[in-house]
Amino acid sequence: MALGDLSGSRAAAAAGIGSGSWLDMWTNGLEVGQGAGMTNPTEWDVAIAGAGTAGSAAALHCARLGLSTICLDNNAHHQAGAHWQNAVPGWMFKEAGLARPTGQELIGGGEPFHLFAGTGSTSITINGLDLLDVDMARLVARLQRLAIDKGAQFRGSTRIRGLSEDGLVTDTGIIKARWYVDASGMTGARLLDQPRVKPGDICSAAQEVRTVADMTEARRFFAKRGAVAGEAVAFTAIAGGFSTLNVRMDGDQVALLTGSIPANGHPSGQRMMSEFVAAQPWIGRKVSGGHRAIPLRRPYDRLANDRVALIGDAACQVYPAHGSGIGPGLIAARVLAEELAGGGSAHSYGVRWMRQWGPTLVSADQFRRYSETLDARTLARLLSSGLINASTAGRALAERLPAPSVGAARSMAVGAVREPILAARLGQVLARSSALVALYSQYPSQPAALPAWSRAVAIAAAG
Repeated sequence: MALGDLSGSRAAAAAGIGSGSWLDMWTNGLEVGQGAGMTNPTEWDVAIAGAGTAGSAAALHCARLGLSTICLDNNAHHQAGAHWQNAVPGWMFKEAGLARPTGQELIGGGEPFHLFAGTGSTSITINGLDLLDVDMARLVARLQRLAIDKGAQFRGSTRIRGLSEDGLVTDTGIIKARWYVDASGMTGARLLDQPRVKPGDICSAAQEVRTVADMTEARRFFAKRGAVAGEAVAFTAIAGGFSTLNVRMDGDQVALLTGSIPANGHPSGQRMMSEFVAAQPWIGRKVSGGHRAIPLRRPYDRLANDRVALIGDAACQVYPAHGSGIGPGLIAARVLAEELAGGGSAHSYGVRWMRQWGPTLVSADQFRRYSETLDARTLARLLSSGLINASTAGRALAERLPAPSVGAARSMAVGAVREPILAARLGQVLARSSALVALYSQYPSQPAALPAWSRAVAIAAAG
């Protein structure tokens, strides 16, 4: 049975679990067992550091394909991963071999997306997006429950000290495995001694769900921007460069998302959130939310060695143009499990993932770096000229490689006549992206060739 068959009867049951019953038991302290038929091996096939979305998905796929699997996290399992709402392109669940969210796990999706240049009136509206607003806590609970059903063991409240020749060093002893997976985030276990992410490549993001204190004023806020309840309104370059504020109302609650790069002199996501809430009396008390640092750089050049593989934020597998890493991490979990269970290696996982998905992320990284140079006024010119339009913006929100439609290409051609200087700068970005896409498509299969490849990528990225 293919991994995509998780969308069958078992996944339907999982949707019910994700909709409340399993999550309730999970958060009420139900002890996590080893899974049906699993003994307690002295050495595992796979030991995973981090039980968030990427780590739990890796545990599910590895266990499902017959690998003895243990997944550890510093926190209790119901606290692992992000505990907020996140937008994930629907197609990525299928690519990751997972059923699409349903029930309470799925908050919304498919509504129009209104993209504004700063707080001004210039905007574009993107329709037909298969962008799902997902309750991340419920998604993690579903993945963990399915993984346990397939034999994976989860161990929470376990601090990982590092990796030695003997195995994974934890505060409860040594965990020995054939392969070790770092899914512990940007600043977690660091099992492969991955490079530190530079401050200029770190997004400060915050997300909150709040009550609507004044429904009349809330509706007026959205109506003023051509939107209704359920539709997203996004203010981009609101604090200059890479900075955004997304607002979406669902029933009597409103979801807010902010992000920026403080190293570039912009306020943090938390500060942007606080200032916006204070300026909007119709927004009420906080229901849930959180904040975190997200890596925005292209994926690390090296994702694995003989015994360690990186996935998720630990690998910088994040779509840099808007900082979403849920989908790429889920897909990486499937690719990794298939390689390890199918006679491949941690390195072959890195080769396969980089060739197939690296081009999309490195292209998005080029646009992210370009966006840092834009202010709201320049962005408004790009939108009004058609150089950035609903088609191209929609591809970015869907985390796809740029591929403008015929109509969008015509719009961009007209925009190039109206704004030749802006078009020339955007053309340079696209040219660098094309060169990098070609390089990533030829990611070296032999580790010895990696240094030369890395040098070529660095040259191409710098333009």
